[in-house]
Amino acid sequence: MQDFQSKTDIEHWVRAFYNDLLLNEEMQIVFSELNFEKHIPRIVQFWALVLLDEQGYTSNVFDKHLHLPLKDHHFDIWLNSFEKITRTLFSGPKADLAIQRAQVIAYTFRTKLQQMGRFNP
Repeated sequence: MQDFQSKTDIEHWVRAFYNDLLLNEEMQIVFSELNFEKHIPRIVQFWALVLLDEQGYTSNVFDKHLHLPLKDHHFDIWLNSFEKITRTLFSGPKADLAIQRAQVIAYTFRTKLQQMGRFNP
């Protein structure tokens, strides 16, 4: 297995991750209104910034997810799928970085949503 090397790698990974994530019925409900074909390029651009230092993503990730019907336990499902697919497809410092960033993102989202009273810890 190799590490992330290109935006093509990231797109393959993002599609594999969401295919896996959406096998979970609870996550299907969360993302039921999302047009993935429209959204995938944005997700790819975000991770290209994180993993490849490729400029171009400028949106606020948290704000983009506020409309979703997220519950606290969804973050565990998301992280488990994220790590499983990442470890299955890639190995190396960038794969490790992706998992670390996902953990930080999940923690940050959970904390902010708790502070907003969206759900209890």
